[in-house]
Amino acid sequence: MGNFLGIDSSTQSMTGLVIDTDTATIIAEVSVNFDDHYAQRYGVSNGVIDLGDGQMHSAPLMWAEALEQLCRQLSASGINLGTVDAIAGSGQQHGTVYLNDQAATTLSGLSAQADLAGQIERIFSRATAPIWMDRSTGEQCRQIEAGVGGRQALLQLTGNTAFERFSGPQIRRFWQTEPDAWERTANISLVSSFVSSLLAGRLVGVDAGDGSGTNLMDIRSRQWSPAALEATAPDLARRLLPVADAAAVVGVVHPFWVERHGFSPDCQVLPFSGDNPSSLIGLGLVQPGQVALSLGTSDTLFACMDQARVSTTGEGALFASPDGTHYMALICFLNGSLAREAVRDRYGLDWAGFAGALARSPAGNGGGLMLPWFAPEIVPHVSAARVIRHGLDEGVVDANVRAVIEAQALSSRIHSEWMGVAINSLNVTGGASTNRDILQIFADVHGCPVQPFETTNAAALGAALRAAHGHARARGAAQEWSAVVAPFTSPPAAMRVEPNTAHRGTYDALLASYRALEAQHAG
Repeated sequence: MGNFLGIDSSTQSMTGLVIDTDTATIIAEVSVNFDDHYAQRYGVSNGVIDLGDGQMHSAPLMWAEALEQLCRQLSASGINLGTVDAIAGSGQQHGTVYLNDQAATTLSGLSAQADLAGQIERIFSRATAPIWMDRSTGEQCRQIEAGVGGRQALLQLTGNTAFERFSGPQIRRFWQTEPDAWERTANISLVSSFVSSLLAGRLVGVDAGDGSGTNLMDIRSRQWSPAALEATAPDLARRLLPVADAAAVVGVVHPFWVERHGFSPDCQVLPFSGDNPSSLIGLGLVQPGQVALSLGTSDTLFACMDQARVSTTGEGALFASPDGTHYMALICFLNGSLAREAVRDRYGLDWAGFAGALARSPAGNGGGLMLPWFAPEIVPHVSAARVIRHGLDEGVVDANVRAVIEAQALSSRIHSEWMGVAINSLNVTGGASTNRDILQIFADVHGCPVQPFETTNAAALGAALRAAHGHARARGAAQEWSAVVAPFTSPPAAMRVEPNTAHRGTYDALLASYRALEAQHAG
């Protein structure tokens, strides 16, 4: 088919990943670190501007500069940008960019004779953009929920309760605190739609994947909800473009990118999506029941669902999938590697010693259980750090090592039940995915195959795969999503870990015990 570029504009960097679908290979991956290039100019640290009082912003002009730098680095890496057939991308979710009435005209009239950032510096009604780390909107969250009839009403309507980091509360706070700037605002973009607008030279709408992280979109119709808009800010509807079809080409790249960076004039641009929904595609989760677990500082579970089911207890977020059909559940467990490392360090082990302890200890751990809340936990909600042991001697090294892994596997099974889907496969990423004893425990607890899935950037890969899918659809040669993702998301069969059926009864019994222990101590 050709070459396709996926761009991921994250909190700390902008990454470009190019895939060749003819050879099913990633042929380039480069990244622009914001602190390395722009810390002094934009006052960012770890890509963020801390304004105090929980206000965490970033600089849209910085993203524009990074986009040009990314193109230069891709060219320097040996990529001929003229061979790129289509571009899609992802952006850190929830961040809002506020544009004035000059934006549309300025974007359409870009000149290749000048830097992008210098040409667009006057299009903003607000110089900085609040991002997902912003914690200043607690009052606005309560107001929005009340405005639609309560917390459960907003949950059922948009798929999520009001979160401080979500776009809707950010918008409401801006209207309340900066009314003059609000009046100068003609369009509100998200990080994703802002970057795609720069490439297309026209304002591009938010796709449903990113729109479902705003508290503003009806999760089932995939359109802006009049009730949610009215509860958020006056005249908000006229400041938002309609929700975009994620698979529909919005046009070709603006001549600026052709003349200045060598793109083909036929290179197509698709709507960008959020980083989490893009990662769903990049992890190959395009069929209901497919689940991935990222074993990082926090453990994050991603799942593909066939219906818009919500977590009434607020344990998971729900987004629309950019595949246009399915939905994405996201659950975050704070005590991921944080807990694994705490146990490792408590017993003076290295990772080889940790693996040895797992291998020596029996499945089910003799009934010994641990609630490994070494820090306050998100799922389940635990307000203060504490570690609970039940039938477990703190002095027995092997048993404690196994207890922390079994706890994480059992917790992931319990707290994914609200999704209402049978988990039939589990892709595991992150540092802990290299340990087959850890993978065996997850396979046995979930009763499904587990396979390590190594990708440098799932969001950027997902974006590139979306570009390939949209390009084929535009040519009248649409492919099934499973066929698009399979060449890039199917690890060798030898890496797969099958569940040990002899352990199923052991873990079903342990699940009941763990559920009861957790219910006793959570909250």
